[in-house]
Amino acid sequence: MAFLTFKGGVHPYDGKELSKEKPVQEYLPGKELVYPLSQHIGAPAQPAVKKGDHVLAGQKIAEMGGFVSAAIHASVSGTVKDVKKVRNNVGAMVDAIVIENDEKYETVEFSPAESLDSLSKEEIIGRIKDAGVVGMGGAGFPTHVKLSPKEPEKIEYVLVNGAECEPYLTSDYRRMLEQPEWIIGGLKCILKLFDNAKGYICIEDNKPDCVAKMTELVKGEPRIEVKELKTKYPQGAERCLIYAVSGREINSSMLPADAGCVVDNVDTVCAIYRAVMAGEPVMDRIVTVTGDAVANPCNFKVRTGTSFAELLEAAGGLKNPAEKIISGGPMMGFAMFDYHVPVVKTSSAMLCLTKDEVTQKEPSACINCGRCVAACPARLVPSRLATYSEYGQEELFVKYDGMECVECGCCSFACPAKRPLTQSMRSMRKMVLANRKKPK
Repeated sequence: MAFLTFKGGVHPYDGKELSKEKPVQEYLPGKELVYPLSQHIGAPAQPAVKKGDHVLAGQKIAEMGGFVSAAIHASVSGTVKDVKKVRNNVGAMVDAIVIENDEKYETVEFSPAESLDSLSKEEIIGRIKDAGVVGMGGAGFPTHVKLSPKEPEKIEYVLVNGAECEPYLTSDYRRMLEQPEWIIGGLKCILKLFDNAKGYICIEDNKPDCVAKMTELVKGEPRIEVKELKTKYPQGAERCLIYAVSGREINSSMLPADAGCVVDNVDTVCAIYRAVMAGEPVMDRIVTVTGDAVANPCNFKVRTGTSFAELLEAAGGLKNPAEKIISGGPMMGFAMFDYHVPVVKTSSAMLCLTKDEVTQKEPSACINCGRCVAACPARLVPSRLATYSEYGQEELFVKYDGMECVECGCCSFACPAKRPLTQSMRSMRKMVLANRKKPK
C-alpha cells in the first residue's frame, strides 16, 4: 500500500478507462502546420525564417527571444507560407510561423552523442537548450534554465513526475509502458548534472503495471528508485509531489531548487533523452484525444503544429455533440473556443464532453461547510479568498496568502454551493501579478 502523499486533495472520476488501453499511434499531419512563437514561459521565440523559405524537419525556425525562452523547430519539411498572428488554444492572438507540408518529411542531420560519459555537463545543458526542450506537462518552463540552478551541488532529489493525476489523461501512462527506457535514459542525463542527487520515478498506485515495469528496469541502478504514490488529485502538482517524496515544502516565493529538488514531467524527461543522446529537437509529443463525446478515444504521437481538428477527425470525430471541449484535463485545462488550433509543446490532451456540468449548476451562497479548506493542498481558506477576489480586495487577498493558490481546482470541485472559487482566485492572482509589474 502506498502512503506517499500530501495533505488535502480530492478524488474526481478519472475517466482514464476510455483511452488507457489504446497504444500510441503516429499521426501524420495535413498540408498546413502552425507554430506559435509562444509555446513556453518567458519571452516569445524570434523567427529565424521568412516567407518562401524551404525548411526541413528538425530545422530551427525560431530562436530564443531571451534568457528564459526556447527555440522552436519545424516538425515537417516544406515551405514557409507566412509569419503572422494566429489564435492559440485559449483564444489569445500570438505570432506564429505557418509551414506548408510537402509530405516528404525530409529531416536535417542530427548529431548523436557517442555516450553519456563522453559529454560534459555544459554539453548536456547545451544540447537541451538547442533542442528547445520545455516543461511538457503543461507549465512550459524552459528546461535548460531549470537544470541550471545557482547551486547545483545542493540538489538532492530529481523527481520524474509520472503521477498523471489529471482525470482522463493517459499520454504519460502510455509513455511509461511503451518507452520506459527513454525515461530512465533521460533521468540519467539529468543525474549527471547533479553529483549529489538521487533520481525518483514517481507513479501513482493506480498504475501498478507501470510501477512494476519501472522497478524491474532500475534494478541495479544505485541512483534511481521508483516511488509509489497514493492516488489522489493533485498528486502530480510540483509542490505536492515534492512534499510526498521528500517531506520538504516550498511556497510561491521559492523554486524547487531552493528545497534541493528538480521536478520534470515524463514527456519532458523523454525529450531530454532524445536531445542529449540523439541530438533531436522537440518535434512531437503524445496527445490524448478523449471524452464521452469522442467516437474512438486515442493516444496519438503528434508533430507540433498539427491542428487539433485533424486529431479529432482521426479519433472518429464526435459521436455526440460536445457541450465542452477542453485543452488538457477537466481540473486544470482550458476551455477551447475552437479546435482549429495547433498542437504545441505543452499540449497533452483534447477532452470533449457531452455535458458542461459546471455551467449547468447555479452557484449559491457559501454555507461555511469548510470542505474547500479540507481539500486545499496549499492549506488556504478558498471561500474567504474568493470573496476578497469578488470584491476586489487585493490587500486582504495577499495578506491571507492568496498568492499561494496553485489553481488546482480542488476547492471548486469540493464546494457543495458550486461557487467558482478557483476561477475567482485565478483572476485576482493575475491582477496582483500585473500590478506588481507596473512601474511605481
